[in-house]
Amino acid sequence: MSAHRYTVQYDYCLPKHRLTFLLRVSKLKDYNKSPEPHKAKIQLNSSLSANNRVLSWFEGLYEEQIPKTVWLKCQLALAEGFTNAVRHAHAELPPDTPIDLEVSIFSDSIEIRIWDFGPPFDLKGWLKQEPPADIYAGGRRGIRLMDTIADDISYNRTNDDRNCLLIMKNYDPT
Repeated sequence: MSAHRYTVQYDYCLPKHRLTFLLRVSKLKDYNKSPEPHKAKIQLNSSLSANNRVLSWFEGLYEEQIPKTVWLKCQLALAEGFTNAVRHAHAELPPDTPIDLEVSIFSDSIEIRIWDFGPPFDLKGWLKQEPPADIYAGGRRGIRLMDTIADDISYNRTNDDRNCLLIMKNYDPT
């Protein structure tokens, strides 16, 4: 019988009145190595012109084990999430209101977090109630697109009166 060592990692966006945990359990091939993700953060002002900077920053995080199709889908979800934060969450806020982005790259998944200061929004409720978007419409497709790309998506209010959009995408390393 062989022994295996596992690691457990808790990751969360802190909702205002409850704590939601994402539990990741990974079997380690070499238990002396930690499965620490590669994490990167950036803070930008609420401006659509910052989207180019977001995409350049994200492209610099690419790792070869991530299939290119998965990476491009995550890039699209990140751009949509950032755009939604600017256009909707921060629509009534000053342009210097910050948006924080964080990308965590694990050996088999990518997690994108976008924090904004907008009003609370029931993402799951919207997805249940809103009819599928007209592909020819000029807008209202971003959330559906992110939901289609993501293996899991959530939008929670945090203790510091911000919202955290979490987009998770799993992949088989190449």
